[in-house]
Amino acid sequence: MSGRARARARGRARGHEGAAPTVGAAAVQPPSQEQLKPQHPPSEPPAEGELIGRGRQRRGPVAPRSQAELQISAGFQEMTLGERGGRRRDFYDLGVNTRQSMEHVRESKTGKQCASGTMIKLSTNHFRLTSRPQWALYQYHIDYSPEMEARRLRSALLFQHSDLIGRTHAFDGTILFLPKKLENKITEVFSQTRQGETVKITITLTNELPSTSPTCLQFYNIIFRRTPLIALPILFSFRLLKIMNLQQIGRNYYNPSDPISIPKHRLMIWPGFATSILQYETNIMLCTDVSHKVLRSETVLDFMYSLYEQVEEQRFREICAKELVGLIVLTRYNNKTYRIDDLDWDSNPQDTFKKADGSEISFVDYYKMQYSQEVKDLNQPVLVSQPKRKTGPGGVMKGPIILIPELCYLTGLTDKMRSDFNVMKDLSVHTRLAPEQRMREIGRLTDYINTDDNVQKELRDWGLSFESNLLSFSGRVIQSEKIHQGGKVFDYNPQLADWSKETRGVSLISIKPLDNWLLLYTRRNYDAANKLVQNLFKVTPAMGIQMNQAIMIEVDDRTEAYLRALKQKVSSDTQMVVCLLSSNRKDKYDAIKKYLCTDCPTPSQCVLARTLSKPQTVMAIATKIALQMNCKMGGELWSVEIPLKQLMVVGIDCYHDTTAGRRSIAGFVASLNQGMTRWYSRCVLQDRGQELVDGLKVCLQAALRTWYTYNNQMPSRIIVYRDGVGDGQLKTLVNYEVPQFLECIHSVGKDYSPKLTVIVVKKRVNTRFFAHVGGKLQNPPPGTVIDLEVTRPEWYDFFIVSQSVRTGSVAPTHYNVIYDNSALRPDYMQRLTYKLCHMYYNWPGVIRVPAPCQYAHKLAFLVGQSIHREPNLSLSESLYYL
Repeated sequence: MSGRARARARGRARGHEGAAPTVGAAAVQPPSQEQLKPQHPPSEPPAEGELIGRGRQRRGPVAPRSQAELQISAGFQEMTLGERGGRRRDFYDLGVNTRQSMEHVRESKTGKQCASGTMIKLSTNHFRLTSRPQWALYQYHIDYSPEMEARRLRSALLFQHSDLIGRTHAFDGTILFLPKKLENKITEVFSQTRQGETVKITITLTNELPSTSPTCLQFYNIIFRRTPLIALPILFSFRLLKIMNLQQIGRNYYNPSDPISIPKHRLMIWPGFATSILQYETNIMLCTDVSHKVLRSETVLDFMYSLYEQVEEQRFREICAKELVGLIVLTRYNNKTYRIDDLDWDSNPQDTFKKADGSEISFVDYYKMQYSQEVKDLNQPVLVSQPKRKTGPGGVMKGPIILIPELCYLTGLTDKMRSDFNVMKDLSVHTRLAPEQRMREIGRLTDYINTDDNVQKELRDWGLSFESNLLSFSGRVIQSEKIHQGGKVFDYNPQLADWSKETRGVSLISIKPLDNWLLLYTRRNYDAANKLVQNLFKVTPAMGIQMNQAIMIEVDDRTEAYLRALKQKVSSDTQMVVCLLSSNRKDKYDAIKKYLCTDCPTPSQCVLARTLSKPQTVMAIATKIALQMNCKMGGELWSVEIPLKQLMVVGIDCYHDTTAGRRSIAGFVASLNQGMTRWYSRCVLQDRGQELVDGLKVCLQAALRTWYTYNNQMPSRIIVYRDGVGDGQLKTLVNYEVPQFLECIHSVGKDYSPKLTVIVVKKRVNTRFFAHVGGKLQNPPPGTVIDLEVTRPEWYDFFIVSQSVRTGSVAPTHYNVIYDNSALRPDYMQRLTYKLCHMYYNWPGVIRVPAPCQYAHKLAFLVGQSIHREPNLSLSESLYYL
């Protein structure tokens, strides 16, 4: 690349010499300690250096104790505790008690007293707290006169009185937590800065929290995650962090000193742990699991240079933004992760910003002084990351964080990597740990806790101890389902959770004849197109599908050519359009799907030509394509027995469309018949970053009307499976979304009052279960239900292991019933949920979530990734998005 080309790729700043760029809080707020935050992570302590005067930074050593204490207490700056409130989302949804409002599960929510299922001995990655603190947690508010801005200085001044507050404490610069109560409610002390200035400190008691309170548990978790994974004592946490050399990234901790390198794919894996400490059914327990952070060995700037070589110059900026916006990057100088929200092509590292003391500094000098990082490319654009939450006493939303591409490393995997079998295979060797291997890794952490003298001393100081063995208990395995297809009933191997062999060559439940369909292909794929048609004619007779010869249309290998042919050839009589594609270019796929889902609503199937290149697999691929085409036209494949009558099941999931300013897409899918084989599907497009659905009322009303046309009556029972709910959003869901459902039902008619159940489905859980088989730990079999010990006492919740995995440890799915006026027995609710995991038509086996959730996910993903508009409602009664 020439020098001029490199300049164009970087995008030179214009008119910014010596002026502060419009970035961060510094551009829009008066001088304050928050002004440095555009370049400084939200909870990062100030740079090494002496704090003088009113909290201004210069140079020189800091008081020896404050560094350790501040490294730990930084985590409290954003937490929501007691009177403080509003700073940090409660990721564990503490205090949301939904069980008390459901009378039928108030006393017992387990299905163990029912006859269904067989008992199985299980262990889980939880450790009981064997002795708990007998102290209360005392919360104090700290005031300074004159006011001190810098958090380090505030801590250093307060800790001059360690004889008063003691060595066991937590302080974030404003709020102090102590395990002991000071003699007076208001205590005044005086400290001196290094310059001899006297500062009055007022310590005021604001709250007294018993050790059993949910607030204390949240307090423990904040410390827990700010430390290397073991909760409670702050200084203990810091020592363990030093011992294990773990670095916090996001919510988890990783070990950068023991990386796993995969040079062939330019990838690196940092091993680590994810932890939480919560009140479960009968005990407070520590849950810890293995976590892995996948890092790429290329910076954002490397990626930009590489991309510039591959694309047209005039489209470089557009494509670069499309590729980078939404990605998570790691800045290794502080081990923080950020989401890229924008690229500022008119700024560069030579631009300046205002510091807290009002002086200006360039990004180049800032990174060199603060982190000893030298920025070499002075004309590269900058990255913009928007903060997600408000901080500070007034709940102020800070300005954007400015990042330098050269210092940002890409994390995670690209779509190309995910579709590369060799990449995923090499990664899985290190990340998919079998049960016994996973427990060995967890054992490394517990060994540190139990053998390190410093850790044990700190635990004793706080009156804590944990069991060293895994929690063991008994679960239940639900009986496997029978598959109904073509008038026959089939059993399958429950260990494999797959019935493709058993139902091969059997006619489907409902068949749509393929009389009028198009096949678009390019000249180079002529042979592949014929091969596909020939194999479809071979596999469809056994399914009972009648198929006519396709209308073959040859097109140029350009997006415009495909669209021109579709506009000319697709008519109202066309049942199906099959497009044979030479590559997986997203723009071509998106254009085809957008046209056939919105402008000219017709079921469509896109097939990559290379998938038909292997003779040994072409028949199997043709079979899957035929099944998908039948579903997309409204056909039905198989079913399981659903004993509940007049039942409508709803699935909801969300997807965030990064190309449309983080607009959210909510997929809504509702069953239309007794066998759960027909579905009504609709999308709701939401405002930027909004997770909870606003348009549920419209979707549910339309689904109820469609149900009535199929059944000549309204459903007497509605069960909603709500996926896509983020941590800490449960309270909003209970207070906002459930009332929408109730309001919608009441609007149908005064006499219509069906029983309603709303269940939150959560796949991202750290809980793992292991079955004891022959003296070894193995994955639990599909159908394992856990509704005791590791469930929450304030919720009506349970876990189900529904799927089977060939490698690694199986991940359970957590179900939390947040509303239920049906009085259905917990055992029946669990069995129905497991039945629905059999009804996803894209896989002849049991999946991890109920079928309506997976359908809603597929729908939201298609709209968010490719269509970016609401699909035509004429397609709503078919699974066109499979």
